Amino acid sequence: MSGTDPLFGIHAQALQLQQRRMEVLAANIANADTPGFQARDIDFRSALQQVMAQAEAARGNGQATPLPAVAADPLKFRVPMQPSVDGNTVDVRTEQAAFMDASLRYQAALGFVDGRIKSLLTAITGE
Repeated sequence: MSGTDPLFGIHAQALQLQQRRMEVLAANIANADTPGFQARDIDFRSALQQVMAQAEAARGNGQATPLPAVAADPLKFRVPMQPSVDGNTVDVRTEQAAFMDASLRYQAALGFVDGRIKSLLTAITGE
């Protein structure tokens, strides 16, 4: 598995990125009434590809460094469907739906990591 953690695969980086994405989406919701606030989001796919490419480059150079954490601030401004008069681009329904999606994806990645830990414990203890 190139560009992935030897124990948890891509799921360790996916957890970090989804956590960061949920933080950004929560900030969007919290600032729904802030004049001029620009809603942002993370392009999850390109951020994860960036992390994997950095890890692959480190391995290609023979570096025994840990995998990079979250990609260097992959935030993108959200294009508003209907911007408000005060310049705020947060659509609470859109943000809530994106937060729910990120939450479900976080739970899925967490399930994979949990399953991997359980299988390692089974292998170690022989139960």
